[in-house]
Amino acid sequence: MQDILAKAARIQLVVFDVDGVLTDGSLFYGDDGQEYKAFNSRDGHGMKMLKKHGVEIGIITGRTSQVVEHRVRNLGIEHVYQGQLDKRPAFEELIATLGLEPAQAAYVGDDVVDLPIMTRAGLAIAVQDAHPFVKRHAHWITPSGGGRGAAREVCELLMEARGVLDAELESYL
Repeated sequence: MQDILAKAARIQLVVFDVDGVLTDGSLFYGDDGQEYKAFNSRDGHGMKMLKKHGVEIGIITGRTSQVVEHRVRNLGIEHVYQGQLDKRPAFEELIATLGLEPAQAAYVGDDVVDLPIMTRAGLAIAVQDAHPFVKRHAHWITPSGGGRGAAREVCELLMEARGVLDAELESYL
């Protein structure tokens, strides 16, 4: 775990996939074709806490959805790339824009389409219910599955590595 915390301490940007990471991967469609997704509120609060401590949050997803646009706006996430079938160019653009090296970025994924970024990022994270091949290439695997608190666990890991988790949690007492 010390190796993971050492990698996590260098992170200035965490990038999340959406389907299967911020959601459980289920896609719900209404009769009118409207898409619905369920997000975990604790994940969102974790992201807000992490941002307070200077870590940038990014989203890179292969699909395009108005639901995602609403969610990221609600969370104040500025770095959002939707419709990225190949996620590498978005990742490279994002780290360049922020003036970061890949070693300063974490990526959280669940499926093989996430591997090109996971293998480049300084901290590759897979959610508990990720594809087994993806889990083999992760530095760390969250205790929870996608859409079930995994993103919160990532945020808390990064805050722990920065030495601010306990104070952040105690601030709510």
